[in-house]
Amino acid sequence: MSTATTAPVTGGGPSSKGAAVGRGIGIGLMYGLWKPRVLGSWRVPSAGPVILAVNHAHNLDGPMLMGTAPRPVHFLIKKEAFIGPLDPFLRGIGQLKVDREVTDRTAITDALAVLRGGGVLGIFPEGTRGEGDFASLRAGLAYFAVRSGAPIVPVAVLGSTDRPGRLVKALPALRSRVDVVFGDPFQAGAPGGRRTRRALDEATERIQQRLTAHLENARRFTGR
Repeated sequence: MSTATTAPVTGGGPSSKGAAVGRGIGIGLMYGLWKPRVLGSWRVPSAGPVILAVNHAHNLDGPMLMGTAPRPVHFLIKKEAFIGPLDPFLRGIGQLKVDREVTDRTAITDALAVLRGGGVLGIFPEGTRGEGDFASLRAGLAYFAVRSGAPIVPVAVLGSTDRPGRLVKALPALRSRVDVVFGDPFQAGAPGGRRTRRALDEATERIQQRLTAHLENARRFTGR
């Protein structure tokens, strides 16, 4: 696994040191409970801002990426997860709370701070857990990509949830194999970096095509 580092996020933004701690926790948790097979992690740029666009079919997709990505990741996570002791814990490991029902200015500011600081932003572009097929994308991913100029790396997390031995619904069986496949980075914005609604819609369409193609290739390659 790569040992690439990321520039620290400054100016009161999410903690890059916290994200590094979260990566260590993710490594121990994911490799302790499942059998991740990581393919193509070398495609993630070793430095500078980057966005990981991840399909979302399992509850462990976020932690799995935190433990298998070659760099610490700051994920945008729904505010409903920040309850009780999880709130300070998630904040402490550099994760970002987002209200999916409104335009969350704080989440937007924090996410852009991660990218300005040369960090890695993780996004579930479908907005919520579902089929994990990138069939319906929200515009947030395109906005961050166009606004920051950061490349997008598509990521497919593929693990069976129909096997016996599952303790929690929507989780692969313990000690089962989970494939994490990283794709080639690409730029979402058109030349000139326009940020109009039409430009964002066009960027979203381009992104969806790239993510869907990556997922299909990943399924074909892994036999999932």
